Amino acid sequence: MDTEKWLEISVLVDGEAAEAISELFNRYGRGGAVIEHIWIDGLGAHDDIDELHVKTYISPDDLESRRKIEEGLWHLSLIYPISEPQYTLLTEADWAEAWKAHYGVLHIGKHTVIVPAWQSYTAQADEIVIRLDPGMAFGTGTHPTTQLCLTALEQVIRPGMRVLDVGTGSGVLAISAFKQGAAEVLAVDVDEIAINSARKNLELNELSEQIRLETGSIEHGQGPYDLVLINILARIIVTLLEQGLSELIAPAGVVIASGIIDEQEPQVQAAFAAHGLEVIERLTDKDWVALVGRKRSE
Repeated sequence: MDTEKWLEISVLVDGEAAEAISELFNRYGRGGAVIEHIWIDGLGAHDDIDELHVKTYISPDDLESRRKIEEGLWHLSLIYPISEPQYTLLTEADWAEAWKAHYGVLHIGKHTVIVPAWQSYTAQADEIVIRLDPGMAFGTGTHPTTQLCLTALEQVIRPGMRVLDVGTGSGVLAISAFKQGAAEVLAVDVDEIAINSARKNLELNELSEQIRLETGSIEHGQGPYDLVLINILARIIVTLLEQGLSELIAPAGVVIASGIIDEQEPQVQAAFAAHGLEVIERLTDKDWVALVGRKRSE
């Protein structure tokens, strides 16, 4: 049986350009965009970072998607400093090994620990351990937007909450919510590759029966939810609010929205206000912002 091959397309960018390129890659790449930090001197996740690799994967035979990606990168290069795209032909095994080369145990917030599936780890008594096999899905914990979400989640989660995770990616936020006491979790994503990745990670954490996973978006929601998690692009956050996301949130319920570049924060803040959400906390990591909002009680 032939091994499936992928063409990796990678560009080197700064944080400001990362969102725009992620949006392009999410549109035309298989499994969307993967963002990798370029570490300085091998230091940890909270030290200074100069640049980011933004990657996506397509079939080597998909010439139309490649053309659209290349055209999009050319247009974006007129606005942002973007390196020339690099192309690497990978088998799935090559891709998995490439991840293992840079992906280690991550400590996030006060209690959350993300452990790669292939590594052993002895947990401390107060730690919430999440095992992940990254797969071709966003949300491995290495990117600031995911870390901001996980940090905020530790602060707002309460036992017994009903939780909706929109754009679940790897499933990391849904798993974290359940392990911190959520009574019910629904995780949704429009991308089938992300759903497959999340499904594998639910199995790794022995939560396949406890967390409901659906291909799609907020149409699967059966509110009210006490907590909504949404780590996507700012534009999509605004669109989902316009499509009725806030109606799924219980009175005094909470939403954690991340994936927001600081210059786009006013748009999200305005959308929050227009849909009855009051910002109660703002978390930042360099150019990235996460907003914690509470739905106003009538």
